[in-house]
Amino acid sequence: MDEWIDYYGSTHTIYVSRLHRDLHFEVIARDIIGYITSPDAVVLDYACGEALSAAKVADACAILYLAEPAPSVRDRLIARFALNTKIRVRSLDELRSMDENSVDLVVMNGVAQYMTPEELDSAFDAIRQLLKPSGRFVLGDNLPPGVGMFRDVLALLRFAATHAFLRDALIGLINTALSDYPQLRHRIGLQRYSETEMITKLGAAGFKATRAPRNTGYNPWRMTFVAHN
Repeated sequence: MDEWIDYYGSTHTIYVSRLHRDLHFEVIARDIIGYITSPDAVVLDYACGEALSAAKVADACAILYLAEPAPSVRDRLIARFALNTKIRVRSLDELRSMDENSVDLVVMNGVAQYMTPEELDSAFDAIRQLLKPSGRFVLGDNLPPGVGMFRDVLALLRFAATHAFLRDALIGLINTALSDYPQLRHRIGLQRYSETEMITKLGAAGFKATRAPRNTGYNPWRMTFVAHN
């Protein structure tokens, strides 16, 4: 995962425009809020990225932890939300020192594909320790076998057409194709799990999980799972 952490901590071309980036995080925030059942909830966004719309999530809960592995991204999160008393930024290592059974909802969105199976197992163990007995773990935007870059591109183009940045999307896709992202994706690879494989993997970590009827984010070909202790 280290090379992916370095990539997302750098100036990259994953987002084709500022509008795309902003809308991406707005959609994720909206979907996270949909899983918050109480304004008193403690929420953890695991490997959250830039989390530009985290303030909206924080408005819907009592405390929002933003856990991010990339130091440069963490620094930006700390600066961005310095005045928001509900938001607390942590490294992934710092989660180990949090109280057990202290979090109502954990969300890990669009992250599992960048982890080795062993790294994902370790993350599941850490998350399970943090969750309250009544808590939920939402594992979103997972890549199933057979869904490749073509479907990612199609999902982006549909999203761009809906939100009027199709021209930027087309230009951005060319820029991404010419960047180091395709080579990195080919060299390191992305982890893919079928529905049965992910439910089994979550079960081995002590979770009871089901596939959600709708994926988080704007890619309908990916999968989201909802798990609890």
